[in-house]
Amino acid sequence: MSVDRILKGMLIFVPIALIAKVLNADPILIFILAALGIIPLADLIGEATEEIAHHTGPKIGGLLNATLGNAAELIITILAIQAGLLDLVKASIVGSIIGNMLLVMGFSLLLGGLKHGIQKFDARQAGLNATLLILAVVALVVPSLFDATIRTNKAAEFGMSEGVALVMIILYALSIVYSFRNQGSSNSSDAVSREAVPHDAKWSVRTSAIILVVTTIGIVFLSEALVGAVEHVTAALGLSEFFIGIIVIPLVGNIAEHLVAVQVALKNKMELSLAVSVGSSLQVALFVAPVLVFITLVITGQPLLLVFSSFELIAIIATVIVAAFIALDGESNWLEGAMLLAVYVIVAIAFFYLPSVGGTVPHP
Repeated sequence: MSVDRILKGMLIFVPIALIAKVLNADPILIFILAALGIIPLADLIGEATEEIAHHTGPKIGGLLNATLGNAAELIITILAIQAGLLDLVKASIVGSIIGNMLLVMGFSLLLGGLKHGIQKFDARQAGLNATLLILAVVALVVPSLFDATIRTNKAAEFGMSEGVALVMIILYALSIVYSFRNQGSSNSSDAVSREAVPHDAKWSVRTSAIILVVTTIGIVFLSEALVGAVEHVTAALGLSEFFIGIIVIPLVGNIAEHLVAVQVALKNKMELSLAVSVGSSLQVALFVAPVLVFITLVITGQPLLLVFSSFELIAIIATVIVAAFIALDGESNWLEGAMLLAVYVIVAIAFFYLPSVGGTVPHP
């Protein structure tokens, strides 16, 4: 059975999750069902966006891909903001970046390398993407490091996060402009087509738009159920919001896109695979994170502070350094994939046992 059929079959979890929510079933069951239901809906959003792109051309299609690539995760985090789960939101930002760079890239390199041996890709493009990612991480780290000196001045604290967020959005916009002017080279700032070769559109623009609207509404309802069950799940299973945000939420929102990266790596198209994994990380760091700063301002009256815990900063810095070194030489092998997966497992274990430390997670 193909991956696409499995994802379509998982749509059965959408009505089951909604029914469980209406019947006030066990919160853990609701959380699991909602997570399973969001996965195929996120896949449908990506598929509908791809179909629209076939009709509108590469520029508008690329912009849609860049904007909607993380739609499911963005919806989940917006609802988490409304619920006051800001630690969960910030953890999901970090989790998306390390998940794409370690888990997705790791599996892609491992499985692709086992099947094809050494795989090659454009080292120049990989270097550009690595530089962008390092700059994105700097933008996330700087507010955290300076926060300790201005924490008593709330106006300065808010102003710093808003200013950094604005610069990040501008940088993201510039990366999109650059991609439009360099169509001949692969660009990881845009979502990559689900197929390695062009194919005829199977849906009209109207059908694609309807599917896009319906799936988005479905994700909103399921995300509400998911977020509503988070506190019960953390209490019942002894997990922290950090673990849920860093490991679980990114997997739920991006697993369909993750499968695309692995599939194209198995087809020996590593450049496309890296465009998915690295591009998604760039999108989260340069677009989703700063946009959430201003969305939080609208919802709560105060911006989301781009201030992360020491644990989160260590995880994200280590992730980018390891992934950048692996990507810079323009070739990959299965051992490098195993290295990335090993780092991901170490980080996951560390955050799994975080509740045993007790107290508040320290900030720099």
